Amino acid sequence: MIPIEWLPDGRVRLIDQTKLPHDETYLETSDYRDLVTAISQMKVRGAPLIGITAAYALALASRETSATDRDELMSRLRTAAEELRATRPTAVNLAWALERALRVAEGATDPQSAIDALETEARRIHEEDVAACHAIGANGASLLDAETTLLTHCNTGSLATGGYGTALGVVRAAWEQGKLERVYVTETRPLLQGARLTAWELQREGIPFTLAVDSAAGSLLRRGLVRAVVVGADRIAANGDLANKIGTYTLAVLAGENGVPFYAAAPTSTIDPNTPSGDDIPIEERDPAEVTALVGMGTTAANPAFDVTPSRYVSAIITENGVASPPYKESLVALLREEAPSRG
Repeated sequence: MIPIEWLPDGRVRLIDQTKLPHDETYLETSDYRDLVTAISQMKVRGAPLIGITAAYALALASRETSATDRDELMSRLRTAAEELRATRPTAVNLAWALERALRVAEGATDPQSAIDALETEARRIHEEDVAACHAIGANGASLLDAETTLLTHCNTGSLATGGYGTALGVVRAAWEQGKLERVYVTETRPLLQGARLTAWELQREGIPFTLAVDSAAGSLLRRGLVRAVVVGADRIAANGDLANKIGTYTLAVLAGENGVPFYAAAPTSTIDPNTPSGDDIPIEERDPAEVTALVGMGTTAANPAFDVTPSRYVSAIITENGVASPPYKESLVALLREEAPSRG
């Protein structure tokens, strides 16, 4: 599954995830504004993939300009970057990728050099994410026993990343190593991303899974049917608190109550050392119609896309550079020191 790619003619091709699992529909565009819309409407979603899409969007934006000097081009790129930055405020990978791309453009000596550099950097961000996901999968699988049964939340697979997945990368690696017996997949709001997307990915790959309604997770844990919970993250604060899809906090508390390890899997680009704790993470509120349209009622609705899980409930944080354990203020810093210089 290739969720997004840069085509030889300078367009971007991506799968419209709002149409899955019934229709495998692709969008091809040379207009960065289409990618702004795709992110805001969750046609693309998942923290790593949002970052990759943003980098490609800036590359497209640079090609639309007729700037005669670098300063004019940079002004237009910063405007495009702000449009992109406003789409999904919780996932730190979005801002991280934009800042990285802008730094590359700023280092160019002329507009054409900047345009070329932005395409190269966007491709590099994409390739690095795929490699990181494979490393995350291997690092996570090393924590698991044989014949394990996992529970995962939301979608953290190829559809959420450049390819392979973060938490679902751990699932894949465990399956490839013969360690995985079954994975329970929660439905997951918003837009039932577990039921529509994770189930679709696992079914395509022949990995045994059971779809569980969100409210059944506690019962599964209490009955001993789950050996570990593994989720992704959209932002990890300096103290190890993490923002992830709504319902993650509930799962973490239930896992702790039942003595089940709770793991978060994410690339180091998701770690935000400038955010001290989960209290400082902005939480996106989605349109209430995403909830009320299902029941056909006119009513107010709380529809937050994310919640924050305090670090005390997190057994370990799995990254491409290794596994962080409490205390996270020290272990996360150590992992960031191992990071490639391209992070900046």
